[in-house]
Amino acid sequence: MARETWGTRTGFILAAAGSAVGLGNIWRFPWMTAENGGSAFLLVYLVVVLAVGVPGLLGEFVIGRRARRNPVGALRDLSGSRAWGAVGGVSAITGVALLSFYSVVGGWILRYLLVSLVGPFTGGAAYLGAPGTYFETVSYGVEAAGFHLLFLALTGLIVLGGVRRGIELGTKVMMPAVLALLVGMAVWVSTQPGAGAGYDFFLTFDLGTVRANFFSILGPAAGQALFTLSVGAGTMITYASYLGEDRSLPFDGSVIALLNTGVGVLAGLVVFPLLFSQGIDPGSGGPGALFVGIAGAFAALPGGSLLAILFFGVVAFAALSSSISMLEIPVAVLVDEVGWSRRRAVGALLALVATTGTVTALRPALFNVVAGTLVDLLLTGGLVAFLLFAGWVLGRDAIAEYATGAGPLATRFGTPWLLAIGVAIPLFLVFTLLTTLGVDARIGFWPTVGAAALVVGVVLLGLRRGRAAV
Repeated sequence: MARETWGTRTGFILAAAGSAVGLGNIWRFPWMTAENGGSAFLLVYLVVVLAVGVPGLLGEFVIGRRARRNPVGALRDLSGSRAWGAVGGVSAITGVALLSFYSVVGGWILRYLLVSLVGPFTGGAAYLGAPGTYFETVSYGVEAAGFHLLFLALTGLIVLGGVRRGIELGTKVMMPAVLALLVGMAVWVSTQPGAGAGYDFFLTFDLGTVRANFFSILGPAAGQALFTLSVGAGTMITYASYLGEDRSLPFDGSVIALLNTGVGVLAGLVVFPLLFSQGIDPGSGGPGALFVGIAGAFAALPGGSLLAILFFGVVAFAALSSSISMLEIPVAVLVDEVGWSRRRAVGALLALVATTGTVTALRPALFNVVAGTLVDLLLTGGLVAFLLFAGWVLGRDAIAEYATGAGPLATRFGTPWLLAIGVAIPLFLVFTLLTTLGVDARIGFWPTVGAAALVVGVVLLGLRRGRAAV
């Protein structure tokens, strides 16, 4: 059976951007920004996206297009090692872990959208009266599990349609809708009294604040950058495996990163001015900050009911555009490696995530661990593995793949890019991983840098010996 491919270049870019643009931008980004210093977090985040996220994105693209396989088959076939295939297999586990909390949040979105739609006929949306109490009541428990299953079913229907008729077609509709509605809302919010305080919080950079809190901001900013760009989970390896040779990977990667970052900034330009215009503290509420704060703002605004429908409709589109990419990772593994039909693979994985997601929906403490620390660790560790593979196992072949379809300007950066993904970026990522685990607080900054260098050095030594043995 012939392997599926993207129908158009635009379809691939929108699908990959849709994977990156999602709740990570509209739900998690405002939450992380609010809890980590506002504009200080934004500045560090943008630097990490440019210096780490884009090269990392290209690293996954190179692996996927060269192998034309899922992460398991790609790493195994390109290296000739089953051990590397097992490393690729972690990406399937990561996809399931991501969906196990993501579909719960997607269920929240669907519930708020449904309540917003029926609000005009029932005297107002149920959450408008007491947003905080409403969210606490519906965010976890049996009903939350039910909406999680509904969101998961919608995700499965799109993935079941395949690459062209499902994922590509769906994101071609959803991505332009997300962009258009966010732009319109950002323009409208700018006219609200008090919105200027939100712009100051979000956009007024204070280097003093960055210097004083850099290391406490760095871990969350790096995790957010990887989450929103969809790198580290094998998504971009999978999507790039459906690409043709004539595509410029540097160009496509830059456009995807630009779209992703633009949507994140647009979300901030909607959320923070809206919250400040209503005197709502953006730094409170944790995972529920978006629902509680935005719902409270809608309650106080003229035409808030209509705005709520538009807003939660945007977020629902964005959530689905990302969730389908998370499901596609393990689906591709089962189709390529086990020989299952797409229908059977989707059905089996929906059953699995229905179970794991239901457990997450019933246990708030578990949800917070999965959505925060576990996701950051899995994505960071996964990207380190992919970059070391591209830099040291593929080596010069990675540059050749990078240059295929690229123009002369992009090709000149091939060697610096290889050096960055082979040494500098893995060292940075391991350092952020250690700081996330609190190692720097226990042993100090420089010993943590030394520990990160030691970890990367040991891995590189192992890779070198492995290549010599081959």
